[in-house]
Amino acid sequence: MEGGGSAFHAVNPATGQKLDPAFYSATLDDIDEAANLAADAFDALESFSGRDRARLLRRIAEGLQAEGAAIVERANLETALPLPRLQSELKRTTGQMNLFADVLDEGSWVNARIDTADRERRPISRPDVRSMLHPLGPVAVFGASNFPLAFSVAGGDTASAVAAGCPVVVKAHPAHPGTSEIVGKLLQQAITDSNLPSGTFSLMFDAGTEVGVSLVQHPAIKAVAFQALRPGGKR
Repeated sequence: MEGGGSAFHAVNPATGQKLDPAFYSATLDDIDEAANLAADAFDALESFSGRDRARLLRRIAEGLQAEGAAIVERANLETALPLPRLQSELKRTTGQMNLFADVLDEGSWVNARIDTADRERRPISRPDVRSMLHPLGPVAVFGASNFPLAFSVAGGDTASAVAAGCPVVVKAHPAHPGTSEIVGKLLQQAITDSNLPSGTFSLMFDAGTEVGVSLVQHPAIKAVAFQALRPGGKR
């Protein structure tokens, strides 16, 4: 994937061979554009009903299943994880999408509460109080090295954020950029087919940690989801 940042390749851990194509680290301009597009998409995504977002998640799951062979093949090249292990992880990933879709259809996740007014209560009357959970805003998601599917571009972090109504900016793990690209394109297509703004999902690449640090510091990003060792978390 071409871009303005430094180039890098995935490496097959079993052979040490560099894998084509080359990928390019996102620039500060790329990060700023993705985060601002996510902020612009937030209002539109929040206005979509839970059932609309459920349909989006199921559409993503269907796309992952349809391209499962290509996803698993590339993930095997980039991680050397056994094919049965990756097939199982892909099933877990689609299961997470469908699970959150079911939660959205059921609806109680918003934790809606209504305390009606009681003007007769003494010594003071009780006002009408209503509350429910609302999405925070754009979420940065970091792909994990050891879970190229279930804790990566379309993993549980992305599924839960989108289910809640939050746009997502994913920072792909440099160990499996090709896998991330395949999955990322499927998400982008599902979002287009659902008539959602393109900023609902963006995918960033980085050979190191600079993109992740800049993404977390961007004022448009309201939450971060990641699985990492302590040094990565502290960064």
